[in-house]
Amino acid sequence: MQTKNRRGQDFPKIKLIICQEMWTLTAQGWAIAIALIAYLIFFTITHIHSFLAVTSPIKSAEVLVVEGWLPDYAIEEALTEFKTGSYRQIISTGGTLGKGSYLTGYNNFADVSVATFIKLGLEAEKVVAVPTPFVVKDRSYASAAEFDRWLSNSNLQIESINLFSLDVHTRRSWLIFKKLLNPDIKVGVIAAKTQDYDPEKWWGSSQGVRAILDEAIAYIYARFLNWKD
Repeated sequence: MQTKNRRGQDFPKIKLIICQEMWTLTAQGWAIAIALIAYLIFFTITHIHSFLAVTSPIKSAEVLVVEGWLPDYAIEEALTEFKTGSYRQIISTGGTLGKGSYLTGYNNFADVSVATFIKLGLEAEKVVAVPTPFVVKDRSYASAAEFDRWLSNSNLQIESINLFSLDVHTRRSWLIFKKLLNPDIKVGVIAAKTQDYDPEKWWGSSQGVRAILDEAIAYIYARFLNWKD
């Protein structure tokens, strides 16, 4: 009988509930916390577009690098920038076309943009296409890497460029080009204004919301999660 009692005493007791002291916010604390959260949300909504659609050009840049997938109105803006700046040349980057190559005769966005620049009156010798090989993912990185390879194999000696992109895509492209080219080449950036929605009230249209969310996530991914050597 004593042996059975000892075995019962050795069996551990299981506790499912415990009473302990816990710190929590007061009514005033909750009010301040909610106010801070509301302010952060408001600040993010009103400033995220200008953060992503960054414009920070280098005045003495020698080359204007234009992402070839830009719409025609942005190509026109890029041409105006080229004519008013001190640039020597436009370099058009861009990957393969997903549709229309059988009809247009062009296989990539870089060539399409070059043809557009020439059609708009730019001398052919002042614009060069640097097509990007087909890739499934990281297209912006692939375009920047291809430009870096082309520049290394060319006779073009430059110290600075301005990258011309569109709206909220600009911040991510700038990050990638700077990572690849710095410190040898300084990289400025210019964001063309989108015509798809009102940047001042981007939250008022589905296109604006999609653009902001997509590019914010893509920027975080490129900045912190998937940087290539």
